[in-house]
Amino acid sequence: MELILIVVIVAAVAFLVVKSRNNRAVHAANQLEDAKADARQSIERLGGQVYQLVGSDAASQQALADASERYTAAGSQIDQANTPVQARLAKQTALEGLYYIRAARMAMGMDPGPEIPSLDGQKSAGQVTEDREVEFEGRHVSASPNPSSKTPNYYPGGRVAGRPVPAGWYSEPWWKPALVAGAWGMGSMFLFSAMFSGMSGVGYDAQGFESGVGEGGDMGDMGGDMGDMGGDMGDMGGDMGDMGGDMGGMGDFGGFDF
Repeated sequence: MELILIVVIVAAVAFLVVKSRNNRAVHAANQLEDAKADARQSIERLGGQVYQLVGSDAASQQALADASERYTAAGSQIDQANTPVQARLAKQTALEGLYYIRAARMAMGMDPGPEIPSLDGQKSAGQVTEDREVEFEGRHVSASPNPSSKTPNYYPGGRVAGRPVPAGWYSEPWWKPALVAGAWGMGSMFLFSAMFSGMSGVGYDAQGFESGVGEGGDMGDMGGDMGDMGGDMGDMGGDMGDMGGDMGGMGDFGGFDF
């Protein structure tokens, strides 16, 4: 009798474990589909703007070219996304493209359109608040809060290879080598220091740029990521709670004498 009871208990536990795993698998699949659907909304919105607008000057044309590149990248990312995190990255790419669209519209004197959700690291990177021009490695590098023939390259603000790039208009995309290579060159700290030293609105100094640590803004971004993690942990807790409830039902075996 005792052997039969042990077999029944083992079978019940195995059933509950399999059930819990299946529930988690279904939940993960639903999360992925929800994240993909959310990303596709931003991608489709970006695509509509990319095909509708035509730049009228150097600044708007460059911004639209960057928006088109982001649209292509986001489409590729969402097609290959196998996790909610990967789908979220595709959405971030699309949102970045929408910021380029917004910049192009403003450069052409058009209504910028509706607000766009913040990008990761955008708030902590800050933004260009005044015109600057510096000498760097034998060339003039300019930054401005406004588009012009002198500063036709826009960046919406955020982190590139772990370092901040403030939102603004620039004479050249000085952040792109790091974007392609995934790492900054030796002179990047000096350019950042010369360009943004003492500028209000930029949340980093040269040391902050070198270390990748801002003035508290990054903690807010981290808090958002931790919040997402907390949600996932809450879901896991729910699964464990269901399993615990099923295990609690096994108290009916208490009448047996072991």
